[in-house]
Amino acid sequence: MEINRIVRGAFLPCAGLLCIWGTVLGQEPDQLTIDRLATAVPKLHWDGALTKTRAAAGTRTGAAGTAITSAATTVGTPGVDTIANWNGQFFAEGYDPAGNPNQLWLYNMVGTPPESGTKTVINAPIIPVSLDLRNFDGSPRFVNGHRLYSDATQFVTPVLNSPVFQNFRYSSSESPTQFGDAVQRASFGDRAEDGWHTLLSPAVKTPRVMTLIRGTYLFALNADGTCCAYVLIDANTFGSLLFPPTYPVDSSTVIGAAELAGDMTTQDLTTLLFPNAFLYVGNPANCCILGYHSFDFEPGIPSNGNLLRFYVMDYASWITPGLFTGGLADVTALSHEVSETLADPLVAFDGVHNITPWWLSPNGNCQDNLEVGDVIEGLPNGVYPMTRYGHTYHPQNEALLPWFEFKSHSSAVDHAYSYPNTDVLTTLSPLEKAGCVP
Repeated sequence: MEINRIVRGAFLPCAGLLCIWGTVLGQEPDQLTIDRLATAVPKLHWDGALTKTRAAAGTRTGAAGTAITSAATTVGTPGVDTIANWNGQFFAEGYDPAGNPNQLWLYNMVGTPPESGTKTVINAPIIPVSLDLRNFDGSPRFVNGHRLYSDATQFVTPVLNSPVFQNFRYSSSESPTQFGDAVQRASFGDRAEDGWHTLLSPAVKTPRVMTLIRGTYLFALNADGTCCAYVLIDANTFGSLLFPPTYPVDSSTVIGAAELAGDMTTQDLTTLLFPNAFLYVGNPANCCILGYHSFDFEPGIPSNGNLLRFYVMDYASWITPGLFTGGLADVTALSHEVSETLADPLVAFDGVHNITPWWLSPNGNCQDNLEVGDVIEGLPNGVYPMTRYGHTYHPQNEALLPWFEFKSHSSAVDHAYSYPNTDVLTTLSPLEKAGCVP
């Protein structure tokens, strides 16, 4: 799933699941039962996101915006200081966002082209973000003698040991590699030279704290009464506390503080790791966003030649096993967002790159962008359990590029449309008009 954070002050969440919430009778009015999420059907997509994303992208004006839009054949996005990236294209019958027939589609990905045989190593800061739940007056909140404070640092080690950052064996690579790289290599099949890899180099950075005022969150306690089994957060509040609203940035937001400290740079793919923190849109019935990827936009400065600065990032929540049904657990959200970031780092912000023919996936998502996780999220076989050192992780299976290219004979590894489980997607989407209307 994606959001696009081009316009300051605009929070554009991109995914959600609908569920009905109730509080614990006789306890705090904003307290939920620990098993409440088990009745939900996770769906990491919000239908309003694409319209808002494109509207925000449409505000880009001037020479830089023109150069970006017209850069169909150059390597990387010109005029921007951001993560290493490259451009490609494919031909397929389809309809553009406005409903016009189109055949040529452009995409932009992290790293270098698969024919290059080059290994690209991307710095991957991990910033744990704990939650400090406060009263209406801003004072620390206690329930049954326990402080409402949810610690993210406890999940750093299992995340570092997960397939997102550690090497496993995959059929798409001659040598063990990371999950996101394996998916990227699978997408390009024989085009991927043996030495071609896009790898993440994780480094744990200064922990941050997000302080939430009562009325912007709901919570469920652990079985022993401590905080917290999970926290539901208003999406707009979350966005305003995550992204810097002004320029120059200050330390009042999580990303602003990380940028000022040098923990988050334009050359990084930064993960903001939260502890069972899920978002709702408007009201708790429109829940839960488990993660998203985007970038923080900042103007250029003299030291970088006054180039636009795009800080590529993902928010991902650790998911304690058992909270959701369908196998969602531990790094499901993180694997989804990292895989999508590698395939679509700038979230189709210019309205050209990573716009695809409209597609309708088996889970009912109707989209027109290169979001490899959204195609599979929520399917019965959506996760791919992997065991390392006695611990089983649950990364999500991902859709491969030929599925978006509408190739009747997939050129991906094993002629597949999904990976690592090649049996998740066995057929292409029907050719869809804009919005998947009949």
